[in-house]
This record gives sequence, structure tokens and C-alpha cells, in this order.
Amino acid sequence: MYDYLQWVRENPLLSAAIQFAILGTLGELIASSLRQKRFALPCNGMQLAGKVLAWALLGIIIKYGFTGMKGFTKALLEHNLLPQFVAGGIGWAFAVSLMTNVFFGPQMMFFHRLEDNLILWEWNIRGLTRAWWTLIWFWIPAHTVTFSLPPDYQIGLAAVWSLVLGLILGLSKK
Repeated sequence: MYDYLQWVRENPLLSAAIQFAILGTLGELIASSLRQKRFALPCNGMQLAGKVLAWALLGIIIKYGFTGMKGFTKALLEHNLLPQFVAGGIGWAFAVSLMTNVFFGPQMMFFHRLEDNLILWEWNIRGLTRAWWTLIWFWIPAHTVTFSLPPDYQIGLAAVWSLVLGLILGLSKK
């Protein structure tokens, strides 16, 4: 039987794109609906299609970012630039999460904001600083959990976290 793990292993970029397209967009829909206290699209239909594609592209970028940041963290360990207690287990997961969210996260979030601006035909960076703060209070802990899992589950969980953050931010808006 063809299962999720086999699909992820055989299609790493496609699976990342599809998971983020579905779950990232769903997170935006839920957040928009929570803010308006009824089902509400965050934009018109054509823009929503653009957002689906933007989330798919983001999934691919995140797949590359996760892979690259694991190599970066490993190189830092090999050159004794990180303490050895982060060489395995939860220490490793935390180190990769920290490196990912400090060195990759801000640029990725800015890129995602640029995608949104292109889709919505506007220039709006309001809230970007608030988004960057989520790297500390949400993404570092969330990705510590993510990187403690086997690699084949990591992108799927990261996509789920995007939906969870959409819920949190939707509920926290006035």
C-alpha cells in the first residue's frame, strides 16, 4: 500500500509544496474567519489561488532551508563552534531549530510577505516585526519538536504548525 511516508520519501519537493499549499492556506482561511467571526476568505478567489501557489513555493523553500540548516548546524559542531551537548537528541533538535529560526526564518518571512504583496497588489509590511517575534516564542519551540522527529515527518509537521500559528494569530487579533 502506498502510504504517506513513502510518498514523502519519493516526492520530497512535491510533498512539501502540497502540504504547505493545503495547510498554510487553511491556516489563513481559519485566521480570517476567526477575525471576522464568520467564514471569510482573506481575499478574492484569484488572490486565494495565488496564495495557494505562494504557500506551495514556500513549502519547497522550507524543505531546502531545513536541509541546509541541518548541514549548517552539523558543520558548526564539526568545527567546535557549538557545544557538544547539542550533537544529538533534544539538544540537536533545539540547535537546528535555533539556527533555522535565526538565520533562515527572518528572510523566509520577508519573502513570504513579498509574495503576499504581489498577490494582493499592495505594499504592506505592517505586522512583519510581530511576525518575526513568532520566531522566538512560537517557531523555536515548535521546530525543536519538529526536528526531534524522523526527517520524513518534519515538513508535514512544519505545515501543521503553520496552521496552528494561523489559529493563534486569528484568535489573538482584536
